[in-house]
Amino acid sequence: MFEKLKALEDKFNEINERLMQPDVVNDAKQYTELMKEYKTLEPIVSKLVEYRSAKNAFDEAVELTEGGGLDKEFKEMVQAQYDESKEKMAELEEELKLMLLPKDPNDDRNVIIEIRGGAGGEEAALFAGTLYRMYSMYAAQKKWTIEVMNANETELGGYKEITFSVSGDGAYSRFKYESGVHRVQRVPETESQGRVHTSTVTVAVLPEADEVELDLNEEKDLKIDVFRSSGAGGQHINKTSSAIRITHIPTGMVVECQDERSQFKNKDKALKVLRSRLLDQKQRAQTDAIAADRRSQVGTGDRSERIRTYNYPEGRISDHRIGLTIYRLEQILNGNLDEVIDALATADQAAKLAKQEEE
Repeated sequence: MFEKLKALEDKFNEINERLMQPDVVNDAKQYTELMKEYKTLEPIVSKLVEYRSAKNAFDEAVELTEGGGLDKEFKEMVQAQYDESKEKMAELEEELKLMLLPKDPNDDRNVIIEIRGGAGGEEAALFAGTLYRMYSMYAAQKKWTIEVMNANETELGGYKEITFSVSGDGAYSRFKYESGVHRVQRVPETESQGRVHTSTVTVAVLPEADEVELDLNEEKDLKIDVFRSSGAGGQHINKTSSAIRITHIPTGMVVECQDERSQFKNKDKALKVLRSRLLDQKQRAQTDAIAADRRSQVGTGDRSERIRTYNYPEGRISDHRIGLTIYRLEQILNGNLDEVIDALATADQAAKLAKQEEE
């Protein structure tokens, strides 16, 4: 491990020197790439420096103890230094192990999230709206920006489907654990008898693709249809044809966008969603190992494929992947998701660490 760390430190120092060279400073692309790498390595190198400091204190304490001839008071001080530095070294070593784990290359990307009602009809659509509100409030806490790409609203204010982007540093690293089927148990607003119903909603989290990563040939690869927007119960209907449907001919993938009144804006948004779906498909196809490690994206919406349950009568949320249960449903639905996401990230790191140690 320490050989790897020394190599990273050498690389960090080399990048630091290159960043001060005039030819690099004047080359915007090269400078940006090096700065990105510098920022990735900086916390690892800082932690290594901290570890070395603790080790020096430990070695000093060992040397003083072995030297003998210490009075009682000084011996106690040396013993305290020994214990403290030994504990600190063990702590820092674990942190360094985690920092050396392979990083998900998508972690720093913005995301596109697609929420669809599954089993449960109107109640599933209403809960899709609840999840959209939860993610919006979480993004607001992080000072991230949300933009709706497409929404198919129901008469009661739910969503058969809603697609939106979240832009901000590390958005994918936090939202990636939300992919899968979410189950809700509650008395529906549409139910007069007070019976608890179970419904499901599917969530897909896609890393946003850059234009340069997926060069789409509009004439050869895309079929673009223009139509009139429609809304719940006839609301928000445009008199002009501004809604866009794009079909990716090679894969048959279809994306619609009708949120904007401008045909050009809808087209831009639809292309952004299409690129992200294609990038996700490409990345999963490229590496079977990555596909095996990742959580399943969208299932059929069947209740048996759940990753999480939101139980309203008990005020409980349960994440079935890691056996986590929290009795603070209202707070979580109000966007306080960090406790859940932190637990999932920690479990993910532990699994990766165990796998690395086996190898």
